[in-house]
Amino acid sequence: MDVKQNLAEIAALIGEPTRVVMLWSLLGGQARPASELAFYANVSAQNASAHLARLVEAGMLEVEARGRHRYYRLAGAEVAHAVEALAALGASSKEAADLPPGQTPDLKYARACYDHLAGRVAVEICAALEDKSYIKPAAANFEITTKGENLFRDLGIEKVR
Repeated sequence: MDVKQNLAEIAALIGEPTRVVMLWSLLGGQARPASELAFYANVSAQNASAHLARLVEAGMLEVEARGRHRYYRLAGAEVAHAVEALAALGASSKEAADLPPGQTPDLKYARACYDHLAGRVAVEICAALEDKSYIKPAAANFEITTKGENLFRDLGIEKVR
């Protein structure tokens, strides 16, 4: 399969509203049972199972059995990044009036998403670090400045990357 066809198939898979809600509900990194994802997406258990099976088959979700229940989680940070990136493309300058099912206002304000902070608090922290010259833009991410290295060392935070 070529890249264009693969991208088109993934976009179509993510573009279905029920699956968007399910993927969005899993951004926090925790596994959720199929029944909870069905509830958030406002679909029947059978309908949810069909959507979840497609996402598992595409490698976007992982599933594990716990007793009688099946729990789903995002297959990795790259799936979370893709969902968040698509959400950012659709974001408007004003706050959305309605949150996706399963997302409380607290999660929109601050949450962890796999290996990074997310939400408004994370954006404000990043802006403050940049304003004080602790970090600076670099390629597709940020670079820690010497001033930032000193701050983080004083706080007991070691450089991971």
